[in-house]
Amino acid sequence: MEYLHFVRGHARFLAFGLVAVALSGFGQTYFISLFGGQIRAAYALSHGDFGLLYSAATLGSGVLLLWAGQQLDRLDLRVFAVLVVLGVASGSLLMAAAGSVAAVGGAMFLLRFAGQGLMTHMAFTTMGRYFEAGRGKAVSIAGMGLPLGEAVLPSAAVAVTAALGWRGTWSLAAVLLAGGALPLLLWLLRGHGTRRSALEERQAGRDGGGEPERAQWTRGQVLRDPRFYLILPAVLAAPFIVTALFFHQVHLAAAKGWTLAWLATSFVGFAATHVLGLLFFGPVVDRFGARRLLPVFLLPMAVGLGVLAGFDHFAAAPVYLTLTGLSMGATGTLLGALWPELYGVAHLGAIRAVVQSAMVLSTAASPAAVGVLIDAGVSMEAVALLLLAYIAGALLLALLGLRLGDSRAARARAGP
Repeated sequence: MEYLHFVRGHARFLAFGLVAVALSGFGQTYFISLFGGQIRAAYALSHGDFGLLYSAATLGSGVLLLWAGQQLDRLDLRVFAVLVVLGVASGSLLMAAAGSVAAVGGAMFLLRFAGQGLMTHMAFTTMGRYFEAGRGKAVSIAGMGLPLGEAVLPSAAVAVTAALGWRGTWSLAAVLLAGGALPLLLWLLRGHGTRRSALEERQAGRDGGGEPERAQWTRGQVLRDPRFYLILPAVLAAPFIVTALFFHQVHLAAAKGWTLAWLATSFVGFAATHVLGLLFFGPVVDRFGARRLLPVFLLPMAVGLGVLAGFDHFAAAPVYLTLTGLSMGATGTLLGALWPELYGVAHLGAIRAVVQSAMVLSTAASPAAVGVLIDAGVSMEAVALLLLAYIAGALLLALLGLRLGDSRAARARAGP
């Protein structure tokens, strides 16, 4: 009932966030990788060549996000949405027409930059900025776009590719994005000018004083805040770990003696708890705040890694994935609410651009890092323990960062 009442009051704007996150699927790894075989065959690329090209595109998009993401603080959301959707459509069209490896690299850059990067950045920043009392629920509803895209886009792409070929599929994607998704998003943003004016009036009515956590921090101030760097490892942990393990899932299955079909079936548990985590943690964040969840949201994933390290039984696969999905759902909600809670919303686009860029860079690096360990003969059990140790260290640093913030707030209240 809590969600139902909230959705009724903000249905159109919440749908904007959900649809935008779902559309990011065109730039996500799970979608682009579906065409890996055809792309490699068309341009005589090895697995390593294709992976290097993909990593380079991802790294480039992560760097550019530092600049592009902050434009969300300056541009009208409707203008920003038009530019982002046209960017993803352009990447799709370039992929369809690519006549060289360089063109494929450019297409993947646009897809990663505008799709995986800016589309999710736009959606989650918007939900965090324009909702205050229901911020956790708003972010969790937008986050539902991720499993929605994962459920719809791959199967649709396989069916369309069978009929039109891989280039035809990308051409159709460009048409649907520019001719269907863009008008839909603009319709969902009808009346946004009034919403934006109301937010600006609220911001103008605040003097920026009081506790540091209530002030409207600039990106420069955030980058000089020690808390940010203490909290960041915990924020990056879930996407870093999930990308690394999922990228090497074929090797993981072989090392554990599981069939790939069984591991794929076990992903049902991951998807289910990902959704449940989003729905559950939305109201929890609204009630208790993202700060209080920060020390515990990775604990299910930590237990899952412990299961992965300690057991080879086939039942370990769904247990590990189910627990991991729960932390991923918590992460999706927490990340949308934490930064406005700590630093305000006036410069949220610029602040989240730094976080989003760091996340993109970390997910580009994690498969390579684990790949090096595998090539060096490190077992997947040892890899899981290393990742578990990372979570433990990250949570300790986050606790230290929160305590540092609390002590500074207490000094501010006490005065000079």
